[in-house]
Amino acid sequence: MLLLGAGGREHALGRSLAADPAVGHLHIAPGNPGLSALGTRHLIDPADPAAVVALARELGVELVVIGPEAPLVAGVADALREAGIDCFGPSREAAVLEGSKAFAKEVMAAAGVPTAESRVCDTVEQTTEAIDEFGPTHVVKNDGLAAGKGVVVTDDRETAIAHAASCGRVVIEAFLDGPEVSLFVICDGERGLPLLPAQDFKRVGDGDAGPNTGGMGAYAPLPWAPEGLVDEVMERVVAPTLAEMRRRGTPFIGLLYVGLALTTRSGMQVVEFNVRFGDPETQAVLALLRTPLAGVLRAAARGELDTVGDLEWDTGSAVVVVEAASGYPGTPRTGCPIHLPADSPEAWALQAGTAEVDGQLVSTGGRVLGMVGVGVDLETARAHAYAKLAEVDFADGFHRTDIGIPH
Repeated sequence: MLLLGAGGREHALGRSLAADPAVGHLHIAPGNPGLSALGTRHLIDPADPAAVVALARELGVELVVIGPEAPLVAGVADALREAGIDCFGPSREAAVLEGSKAFAKEVMAAAGVPTAESRVCDTVEQTTEAIDEFGPTHVVKNDGLAAGKGVVVTDDRETAIAHAASCGRVVIEAFLDGPEVSLFVICDGERGLPLLPAQDFKRVGDGDAGPNTGGMGAYAPLPWAPEGLVDEVMERVVAPTLAEMRRRGTPFIGLLYVGLALTTRSGMQVVEFNVRFGDPETQAVLALLRTPLAGVLRAAARGELDTVGDLEWDTGSAVVVVEAASGYPGTPRTGCPIHLPADSPEAWALQAGTAEVDGQLVSTGGRVLGMVGVGVDLETARAHAYAKLAEVDFADGFHRTDIGIPH
């Protein structure tokens, strides 16, 4: 099996895939030092379709799992399928669900999916008009990929306008109040299989202060979630979206990430779609998965999810706390040495922005580590995650102290 990517999401996926008895050997491209212990790393560009196909053929792998969004938008899944290699990940055209916020809104409208009213803007004049039409709180989204940092939510009009000007094409939306929920759904083009709902923490500081990030932590499951929420999302969001994608001739095969807001006025509303496992929620959700993952992903790649029953989960909770580098989400400081404690059954480190230089683990990016804790309940899982994080030696690191407290 070949896993593409190098972040904390891929480290979590790699742990689950390597633990599956059906996986003879795990190959990762390009991977990170944490993934080195789980399989063999190959230093190729995961967004280069020709290089990925060549490596998959050379290794004789039966399934390629694509972690990040860039290879999907680059058409790596298309190239693999054309080569006759099973792939878990949507086609280039289907990946536009994440590659363009405007396209996602178009699909939602055609499918009747509940979502915020929005305007697509290409000029400063259009942007200003839309911002004033909706009023504060302002929601401005970069239409294209932005590594989880293309969204600004602010009450300050000038900040909203400035962000839009820095992006080019943007989507301006009405603000959705209420708690947010992330739901991952494994899809085979016709059917969807939901994972546990999770909640992430986007703002950089405690109490949701500061700018948005790619995510500072997450937890699962959600004891406060309304009964029947997952069934409602599958019926009102996933099924019509998959049907609309099939109608367009671009069936969606891969992981559909549904970002939701549970609003006080309009109930469940879709905030966004992504087309791959979200990070850091994946790190918490997969920590609780009992069902071997590889067989499920291969069934989805082959359009055979009807052969897979309901997923089995550990009882209890999982929490992941992100340790970021000083300066994140701006320009992070890199090259700082990191010393990690030994993993335990209750808590372990997942690596993201790391590298090994002369035998020393060092930081290379903004989000550096994800510390996962599991326990019989949310409070215990939080305690395990933070206790293990306290053992990390990383002078440039910082983290939120309120991850796992519902908000």
